Parts: sequence; C-alpha cells; structure tokens
Amino acid sequence: MAEHVDGGRSAVVIGGGLAGMLAVTALLGHVDAITVVERDRYPAGRTFRKGVPQARHLHILLSGGQRALDTLLPGTVEALTAAGARSLDLPRDLITRTPTGWQRRFDERRHRTLSVTRPVLDAVVRERALRAAAGSATRVEVLEATEAVGLTGDSRQVTGVRVRSRGGSERAERALSAQLVVDASGRGSRVPQWYAALGRGAPHEETVDAGIAYATRMYRPRDPEPEVGVNIPGWPQCPRGAAYVPVEDGKWLLTLSGVRGHHPPTDEAEFTAFSATVGDPYVHELLAHAEPVSSVYGFRDTFNRRRHFERAGALPEGFLVLGDANCTFNPVYGQGMSVAALGALAVRGALDEAGGLRPGATAEAQRAVSRAVDPAWLAAVGADRPYASDGDARAGIGERVSTWYIERLTARAAIDPVVGAAFRDVFCLTAPLSRLVSPRVVLRTVLLPRRPGLAGPPVAGEPARPGTEA
Repeated sequence: MAEHVDGGRSAVVIGGGLAGMLAVTALLGHVDAITVVERDRYPAGRTFRKGVPQARHLHILLSGGQRALDTLLPGTVEALTAAGARSLDLPRDLITRTPTGWQRRFDERRHRTLSVTRPVLDAVVRERALRAAAGSATRVEVLEATEAVGLTGDSRQVTGVRVRSRGGSERAERALSAQLVVDASGRGSRVPQWYAALGRGAPHEETVDAGIAYATRMYRPRDPEPEVGVNIPGWPQCPRGAAYVPVEDGKWLLTLSGVRGHHPPTDEAEFTAFSATVGDPYVHELLAHAEPVSSVYGFRDTFNRRRHFERAGALPEGFLVLGDANCTFNPVYGQGMSVAALGALAVRGALDEAGGLRPGATAEAQRAVSRAVDPAWLAAVGADRPYASDGDARAGIGERVSTWYIERLTARAAIDPVVGAAFRDVFCLTAPLSRLVSPRVVLRTVLLPRRPGLAGPPVAGEPARPGTEA
C-alpha cells in the first residue's frame, strides 16, 4: 500500500547531494511537501562521504553556475567564500598552456571561478537549502540511509517511489506516493531499469567516452604559495594533462589526467614522475616547493552520457530528471556543478511560467533543463571526440565542422582578447553558443592568421583591450 508523503501537492527527490538539494530549492513554493531520499548518512561536519566517489578531486563553480546558485539561494556564493573557497578570475588567475603555447593573461574581471573541495560545497548548499525550506511554506523531510528501488505508476504517469532502509534490520520496501518525482541520483541513476519495470522503453542515450582517467593529490605549498593556478590540458599530440589550483585552508589540489594508455598512476612516486610528462614542465617544477598532505586518489568513470528525456514521449507525467542522472560530463572540464545549478534554475522558471504542477509542466521543465545543458554538452563532447572509442556514436558532418571551428577558435582565444572573451562567456555558461558565431568572432577566427601563444608562463596580467588586433 502506498504511503502518502504528505497531504496536498507532494514531491519526492531521489538523491540528497548537490543536485538533489538544488532540486528541493527549485520546488519550494510549488509543492506543499518534499521528501528527499538519500542513500548515505550525512557526515558530521564538512568531511568526505562514501556516496560521492569523485569528491576528492578538483571542483570548480563557473561564473554562470554561481549566478544560478545565488539566484536559487541568495548569498550562497558569499557563504562558500567565507567557508574558504578560493576565487580565481579567468584568465588572470588561472594560466593555461594550450597546444600552441601559453594563453595571454588578460585581466578581464568578468568571470570569477570558485575552487572548493566537494565536502565544503555540499555542506554549505545543503545547510542553506534546508534553511530556505524551513522559512518557506513547503515542508521538507530528508530520509537518510534510504534507497530508491523503483518507481510506482505506469508507462504514462509516475505516482511515487518504492524505497527501503539501508540501515538496521528493517529492510521491507514501502511506497511513497507523490505528484512529482525528481531523479537527482547522479551518474548511477537506474532510470533505464525503472522505465523497463513500468513498461517503457529507455530514453535515447548518447555516449562519448575518451577513456580519460585522472588522479588527484592535495599539497600545501611552502611560502610563498603560487600566485596563480595552472591548467595544462592534454591534446592529441600530448594526451596527458594537469591542473593545480588552490582550495581552502592554504591547500592546493593537483589533478593529473590522461587518455587510454596514458592513465596517471596512484603510486605516490610514480604520480610525481608523471607530472613531468604533461605538455609543459611548469607544474612539475612547482611541486618541488610543496609538501604532499594526502594520498593519491584515482578516478576513471569519466564518460559523457546524455539521456534525452526532453524528446517527445520520453518522459512520463509526474517525473523529472536533473543533474548527472540526466546528462553527465567528463568531470575534468569542471562543468557538472554549474550545469546542475542552471538546470535547477530552469526548472524553477518553467514551473513559475506554467503556474505550478499542471499537466505537461514537467515535460516543459525537462525541455528547459535540456536547453541549459546544451552549451556544456557540446563543449565536452567536442573536446573528447578525438579520443572516443569506436563504439560511441559517430560525429555527423555538422559536428565535424563545429569541431574544426572550435579547435581554430580555441587557438585564437589564447592570444586574442575579442575571441577569448567570447570563448570564456560560453565556457563559463553565461552566454549562448551563438556568441561563438557572431560575425566579429567568426571573422577573427577564420580570417586572421594563426599565431602561437606565449613561449612561457605569463608572469603578469595585461589589460584586456577588446577591439585590438592580436
């Protein structure tokens, strides 16, 4: 027998991590009660937990994600900064080695990126989301150590979730009925199996797998700490990369990455040796002035996967999919958290426009989520496609042309303030993809001659002067 979550309009959110808490925030005021189903128990304090296997690696919040987060939960970016998150203005405070040389260090003051460890991010967002809920008319309950095992309803409409406890002796299943179920359970979402149990076919799915793996270690630089973070992404001629950025408490995280055949080791000595084999020795040289303060942690679940729930007929009434359960990116590009915030904000906007949970509102909200995902998805698969396995969907002519154009544009962006500003607007998720094909950007990308970047890491910023030739 189904158990009602609460009287009136109710929702169940599967997953109590970042995407789940943002989903809760998006639904405040649109339902009377929300039950969050979370597999883990939250740790005491801001510490790592088993249910977030990617937590020990780099996490950044792009400027577009910050804007969405502060719109959903005003003051959260300030709270993260107060908790120790480090602010990096792009590209002044994060220098990048491109295939053609080092990017010029334009001092734009337009895109502030936050670098923060995942436990701090999750804890701050969770605290503020639950505080916002307590001050709203929506009642929120979190069921910790509880897992969702299936959906209730039929192929046309989802009516709730079947759950069971993961702790103690009580393992019996029970059903929570709700007008809306949101899957925010992450990369391990079981929606295809749950769809099958309802008699529905799985949604169309795209995957692009570059076979990238990465490994991360935490360091404490000796005084003085580096002035800037460093990013050395891999490229086809040198498929190994590194990123070295500050986090809270004066610590820095070094993530090393590589495609198939070039995976970084987790042995501590071999990890250090690997850092000397990326596209520039600069990061390896910095390690001579830093003390390691953690073990090396590896991660290999980096494929890009998009399930097209936004397509006609792909979503039963009363169901919505957010975050990595909907579209998951290679984490090395640092887009996932920002896209989760943008997706939740899109849901809130769609429900506001629809006037609440009327029939068809969830499908409209899912389409809004898809539009928020598009720029990050195209950027990630464009970067990973050259390394993709034969089993992945092959790029069509349109994607091949766009890949050629993006490769040329990124080379130009390293030296050109106009093209670079457009590239960062889109990469930081503050402008639509059309920004990259504005007449001015296209002409500078296609017609101006290709030139190399700087020969060495830039030691000082330079004023951004849009309109100047480069």
